[in-house]
Amino acid sequence: MTAATEFLNIGLIIAFGTLALGQILSMVRLVLGPTPGDRILALDTMVINALGLVVLLGIYQGIQIYFEVSLLIAMLGFVSTVALARFVLRGDIIE
Repeated sequence: MTAATEFLNIGLIIAFGTLALGQILSMVRLVLGPTPGDRILALDTMVINALGLVVLLGIYQGIQIYFEVSLLIAMLGFVSTVALARFVLRGDIIE
């Protein structure tokens, strides 16, 4: 094992830990958030953290299908965030 792959593995472990901590803190904000806006932002942050975890898993395993999955997660996360925000603001998603 070369030094470059060892540094990559250490970096991946640190990144996994950081994203997992961010995911846990977002879950806490989701539960404790006093307003619906805080909860929507927590859900959006959780989607972004999940996206990062999927990309890191793809890098770690060297499988490219994870990157396509991450694009689908990103699109679904964006649409769901917009739908939730419209529902909170107007009470209706489709006009």
